[in-house]
Amino acid sequence: MNVYDNHFNSNEWFIVVGLCIGTITLFFLPKRFPRKTSIVFFTCGVFSGFFFDHSLSVEPVNFYDVNDNSSYQFIDFLSYVTYGPLSYLFFYFFDRLRPVSIPIYILIWSLISLGMEWSATYFGVFHYRHGYKLFYSLPIYLIVQSCWIVLYHRYHGSNSNLNSNPIL
Repeated sequence: MNVYDNHFNSNEWFIVVGLCIGTITLFFLPKRFPRKTSIVFFTCGVFSGFFFDHSLSVEPVNFYDVNDNSSYQFIDFLSYVTYGPLSYLFFYFFDRLRPVSIPIYILIWSLISLGMEWSATYFGVFHYRHGYKLFYSLPIYLIVQSCWIVLYHRYHGSNSNLNSNPIL
């Protein structure tokens, strides 16, 4: 097991502050979707972060560790929850802006995601191993966010009242 530190410091503060800012942002945004839809859009980020972090950060590949050491801790769970507000904002702005160029929208959000990952790495949330580089995450973001657009369109097509009765 790799231990990077054992104090409450920059990586934990980055997660706590990010989660607070994300939650407050969602609370003050004008409501756009019904509660169930909002939960699905929020959960997309949590699930994607959890799935890919656990796919890439466990044996036999173990390309990076999350937070203070190689073992799973409660703050790791909170770090996955921080992906929720970002995914919700992705759907929110996609629905609000109705971008003409979906590939450009996905590319912009993938670059935003890379920026957030770079920030998290700077503050010690991620510790890359075995030659993993930040840029390797770009295809993952492109694929995940493309899938989110498909989900949005499939859900929107099957639910013509997507924007009715907004709660969250």
